[in-house]
Amino acid sequence: MTFFKRLHPALLAASGAALFLTACTPKSGAGLYGTNCGICHHGGDGMPGAVPPLVGRIDRIASTPEGRKYLADVLMNGVSGPIKANGQPYEAEMPPFRYLQDEQVAQILTWLSSRGQTSPTPQITTADIAAARTTRKSAGMVALEREELDHKAPLP
Repeated sequence: MTFFKRLHPALLAASGAALFLTACTPKSGAGLYGTNCGICHHGGDGMPGAVPPLVGRIDRIASTPEGRKYLADVLMNGVSGPIKANGQPYEAEMPPFRYLQDEQVAQILTWLSSRGQTSPTPQITTADIAAARTTRKSAGMVALEREELDHKAPLP
């Protein structure tokens, strides 16, 4: 007798329902990050000189409305050119992630924000992402937005 035939029918039905519900549950911010951002940014620590770290920075950037707008613009439009993160120079190209839904992008950014020290954790909303989606910008324009924001208040 196979393993499945020995299972009680009610247990088998319950496990099937649990698998179905799990498959239908939206991915968490951590899961979405892993499949979309982790390829380059790894666990959030980046790669020295190539890809900036995100952990401990996103929460600080997201603590102002201008910072949340910038983060939403980065995910919707990408960013390119030299930047400094935690005082270290980086030269990277980040592609846009417009293929993700607004809720998914908000989940990723809020999850990253939660990994920092800012309390309460800054939240990036679906409305923040939807607003950024309405205006297409070049990756270079987003880099200029970062530069302007950095002049107002130095970015981490």
